[in-house]
Amino acid sequence: MDGRIYAFLLSAPVLGALLVLPSVARAADAVGAEPVNPQVVEPRVERRDVKVARIDTENFEAGAFVGTVSIEDFGSSFLYGVRGAYHFTEDVFAEASVGSSKAGTTSYEDLSGSAQLLTNSERQYTYYDLAIGWNALPGEVFLGGTRAMPSALYLTLGAGNTHFAGDDNFTVTLGTGFRLLVTDWLAAYVDARDRAFDSDLLGKSKLTQNLQFSLGLTAFF
Repeated sequence: MDGRIYAFLLSAPVLGALLVLPSVARAADAVGAEPVNPQVVEPRVERRDVKVARIDTENFEAGAFVGTVSIEDFGSSFLYGVRGAYHFTEDVFAEASVGSSKAGTTSYEDLSGSAQLLTNSERQYTYYDLAIGWNALPGEVFLGGTRAMPSALYLTLGAGNTHFAGDDNFTVTLGTGFRLLVTDWLAAYVDARDRAFDSDLLGKSKLTQNLQFSLGLTAFF
């Protein structure tokens, strides 16, 4: 009886070793085996055609404008003129402009009925000036989500001469405007300017403010 117990106790470790050896062998094979490459997912990115902006590389532009000018004490009148510009950089440009209008009558002339402060020729309002401009807020305007047109909100500061009531007056000009490149060579403008000069036409010298609003088209060349 004791011999059988001893035999059982001696055979138990042998059986345990035999059961453990296959698991150890499989673990060793797993450690030494090369890793299996995972499935590579190839991205499918749809490429879209991008149209590069075709903007004229020339720095000169010239065109014409129409609008209205409020000549102080003489009401608002139709205005027309021409402008030209040279772009030094993308942000800075110089501009020259010439405009003309014809002043209306003052409230005094309207109330008196016959009194005329100016002759017809003296009512001619003509100016020319030079200005420096800065594209303060360049950007783009999108139409329909597929077309982008370059644009800029700009500021100008200039000086020149205004011929009115038979006199030539030194004039300082402040302005702002919005420019939109409709095509690669054509630009559209919305512009506002204040032309200030001293005048003693009504018997007392004062600084007059003459506000101008205009729409214009220019071509690059």
